[in-house]
Amino acid sequence: MSDAWVLVQTPELTMLAATLVLAFVFLFLPAAGRTMANGLDWNAGPRDGSPARPGIITQRLERAQANMWETLPLFIGAVLIAHVTDANGPLTFWGTQAFFWARLVYIPLYAFGVPFVRSIVWLIAMGGLVAIFAALFT
Repeated sequence: MSDAWVLVQTPELTMLAATLVLAFVFLFLPAAGRTMANGLDWNAGPRDGSPARPGIITQRLERAQANMWETLPLFIGAVLIAHVTDANGPLTFWGTQAFFWARLVYIPLYAFGVPFVRSIVWLIAMGGLVAIFAALFT
């Protein structure tokens, strides 16, 4: 392996890895709720027929998951571009931290229907993403 391709584990890449694990949690939670609503036999079977409507918390988790999927590709791309172009610095460090931790807090806030605070936490995550974008152009 040439020196040009030596990979360095940066704090930003660590937060990217943690965010991917968190994305798995976003995937798993509503799936578990649907299984609880429909039963293990439905989940393991061919899922013919109409499934039962999941409970309100599962519905909220599904919306939180969709929201995560909307921003996750942007986060992944921005972190990887920053890494490849050596644009890592304070903006990317704090941006990845803000995105991850806000997204972690976002899950229970959305699941339990906490208004306003959930929106503020979402804005913090988006602010983290904007900080990473800003690092790419400075």
